Amino acid sequence: MTEQHWSGTGTVEDPWVLKTPPLSSTYTIHRDDESDPALLICQVGSTRLTYLARAVDDLHAELLRRGDWVALGAADEKKEPAAGTVEAWGRAADNPVGGWYGQRKGYRGRFGMYLPPLLEALGLVELEHNARNNRIRALPEA
Repeated sequence: MTEQHWSGTGTVEDPWVLKTPPLSSTYTIHRDDESDPALLICQVGSTRLTYLARAVDDLHAELLRRGDWVALGAADEKKEPAAGTVEAWGRAADNPVGGWYGQRKGYRGRFGMYLPPLLEALGLVELEHNARNNRIRALPEA
């Protein structure tokens, strides 16, 4: 049994409290279903990032399609992500939204850092927790 690195239910009153994959930082995410489209609001210290809420289902489907471990490759918006990584997919022109899942210009990156722990908390994936170069893979569908 792996150690649980999260808590919360994902509402504004009780956000998910998550740890980055290397377990070095804590941050929160909650769903905002009132916005159009629905968003995930990610709070990292004083920095607020927003991602399309559909990223959870879309990323899970992509990981199922790939069927193996995928590197996270987290990178800031202005930095080019490594090819084939979760980060690269989260901003690729051929993903289901045709580009960035991150919605706040200047803060659209780090998809590969902040979304995978949420998928782990939701029981959709296995996630490595090494100091660096972490990977993710979808759990088989029940």
